[in-house]
Formats: sequence, structure tokens, C-alpha cells
Amino acid sequence: MIESAKGARDILPAEAGRWQFIEETARAIFGQYGFDEIRTPIFESTELFQRGIGESSDIVAKEMYTFADRKGRSLTLRPENTAPVMRAYLQNRMGRGSEVTRLYYMGPMFRYEKPQKGRMRQFHQIGVEAIGSEHPAIDAETIEMLMSFLSRIRLDKLRLVLNSVGCPACRPGYRETLVRFLRPFADDLCRDCRRRLDVNPLRCFDCKVPADRKRMREAPAMQDHLCGACREHFARVLGYLDAWSLEYEIDPRLVRGLDYYRRTAFEVLVDELGAQNALLGGGRYDGLAEELGGPAVPGFGFALGEDRLAMMLEDREEPTAAAEEVVVIAPTEAALARALLVARALRRGRRRVRVDPQPHRSLKAQMRRAHDLGARFVLIVDDETGGRGGLTLKRMADGAQETIRPDEVASRLEAMSDG
Repeated sequence: MIESAKGARDILPAEAGRWQFIEETARAIFGQYGFDEIRTPIFESTELFQRGIGESSDIVAKEMYTFADRKGRSLTLRPENTAPVMRAYLQNRMGRGSEVTRLYYMGPMFRYEKPQKGRMRQFHQIGVEAIGSEHPAIDAETIEMLMSFLSRIRLDKLRLVLNSVGCPACRPGYRETLVRFLRPFADDLCRDCRRRLDVNPLRCFDCKVPADRKRMREAPAMQDHLCGACREHFARVLGYLDAWSLEYEIDPRLVRGLDYYRRTAFEVLVDELGAQNALLGGGRYDGLAEELGGPAVPGFGFALGEDRLAMMLEDREEPTAAAEEVVVIAPTEAALARALLVARALRRGRRRVRVDPQPHRSLKAQMRRAHDLGARFVLIVDDETGGRGGLTLKRMADGAQETIRPDEVASRLEAMSDG
């Protein structure tokens, strides 16, 4: 038997309800803040990610699914969606007539890494991008929107952690300071950090090796090397968060793992997740548009892993697969055609209705199946004999039932729903 590829999994109906709940809530909250949905292709030119994410990143160096098409062009399944959204923004000239373009997306991403619980090779992200303004209010309001969303889906015990990662004016000096600190310990660093030391030493803060993590806690902090403009920008972001009484922590050694980040960087942590406790992250990426060949266009955004979010809701009383409102039963083959017509009429009245054509099964077995499906009502369609055409409507919660005419189905369902 053929099974799913390693690192990919099925989202079955019993779990899909949680995903729908998350996505519907996100759409509602983001829409209230003026964000519109965008859907980008699942594959893009490999160059987009090489230039956007940075060739020194682990994603580009190790984790991308890259292939050549029949014309020999190099394509990559998207490992993240900020670069594709910026590409779409530039290509379609979405900034015309608007200072800020607010976009959100939902969909699968692909990275070749070791599969583990909540982290798959095909994973799903919900993300937000606010493009066109470098004002600190954009950073703060987008973060406030995110925390409102997480609160709406009733996640608690969250920690919002922020830092400023500087800009091209102040980061080079900090980079030199960091390299001077790390160079004497180069032989003791892991292989990845030795490589990062030469190409992007800030990435050493992302290292998961315990010895390197301990070393990086002693490293100089970016906060002590910010230029005046970055320091002011960060202070204003925090000021807005204070005005909303939004709790946060400052981690002077927090960095983001992609090259395009500038100034504000943040993560939301959940301690119950253990060592890998980052639920999501984001920040400002004012240099990305230029990396992609466009004009200087500032941006701010975040992306959260929907897989981990759905996993966290497993123990909460959130909806799973939708229960059948009405199950229509045809005890005989002769009654099936009428059952399908009744079901069609109910669906046009926006009710969720299920008909399983199983007249060979006993009525008792079909009633048991309706119970297993969580049906609120069962409608038994009798054979049309003697011109009567009777239907039996049963409320599953208390067993109340009555015999009705076909033209009474909608009104009696309404009445019994209120009863």
C-alpha cells in the first residue's frame, strides 16, 4: 500500500474543524484591521528565495525543495511566503494609490528538515504583511492585531518578546563587535556556527546546540549598538504597546533567521511547548523589496505555523468536524429518489444534510449510523403508498418524533430546533 511521503500528513475530518476555526477567526480579525487575502503560487523562481531570504540562510543552503522544469528553469516550492508576497506586490504594482497595502495569506510551505511533532516538511502558515510604511505604529498595531487573534482563539500563557536588530547604518559595527567576541572560540563552535561566523554571525543566536547557546548568552547585545534612528523607532513601538497595556519582554539577543529583517523583531513564546517554544515570529523587512530588484519599500509582518496552532487546540473545546444537522434515511430503494429530493430542498434552505443510499441496511442500523454522525435530526422517508407520502421527523436529543407532510419539513425542523 502506498503511504504519504515522509514529512507530509493528512488532515482528517475529525481535525479539520480546528483548522477551519483558526482560519475563519483569522479572516475575521484581519479583516477588521483592513487586511485583504492574497494567494501566491506554491512554486516560484529559485532566485526569488536566494535573493530574498539570503544564500547564507539554512533555508536556502539546506532546506529548499528545488527542481528544474522541462525548460531547465530552476523552481522552488515556497519555503516561506514573505518574499513571494513582496514579489506579487512589486509585479502587480499594488502600492499605487495607497500608502500601506495590508495583505494576509494562508497555505502550505515546504522545507526539507527532520520531521517532528508540529513541524513537518509540508507545513502550513498563516501570515500577514503590511507593506508601504516604516512608521512604528504599523509594527505596533500589527502585533496588537496578532495578540487579539491569539486571544480570540483562547490561547493563553503566551509571552511576547521583542528586540531591535538594527539597520544597515548600525548593524555593520555590531557585526564586527560580535565577530571579535566569537573568533577566539571559533574552534569550539558547531560546524554551522563556524560557517555563520564568516557569512552572517548574527545567525549564531539561532543555534540550537546547548554549548553554543550558552556562549551566545554572553555575547554583546545589539541593543547597545543601535543608531539613534533605530533606538527611537524601537522606543516608539514600545510606547504604543504600553498605551494598549500589552505585556511584553525585551530580549536583547533575539534575532530573526532571515536576512531581510530590519529594526523590530519579535516572537510569541509558549513555555508549554518545551525547548522549541517559539509559536511564531515576525518583524520589519525594509530591505526586501530592493533585494528583489524593486524600489525601496518598507514592510512589516509575521507568520505563524498553523500545524502547531492546531496541535495546541487539541485539548480545548474547539469545534472539530461539523456534525450532520439532518440525516435523511430511505428504508427502501423505492423511497430513495424521494429522499434525495427532500434533502436537496433542505440544502437550498442552507441546512447541512446527509443521505447515505443504503436501503439494504436495516432501519435500526441506519439510525445507529445517524447517531454516530452526531445528527440533530433524522428524517425517515416512507414509501409513497396510497398518496400519503408520510415522513417521520425525529429529534435525536430526546427522541421526540412526529409524522409530517413533505411541505411541513422546513417549518417543523425550525419548530423542533427551538423546542
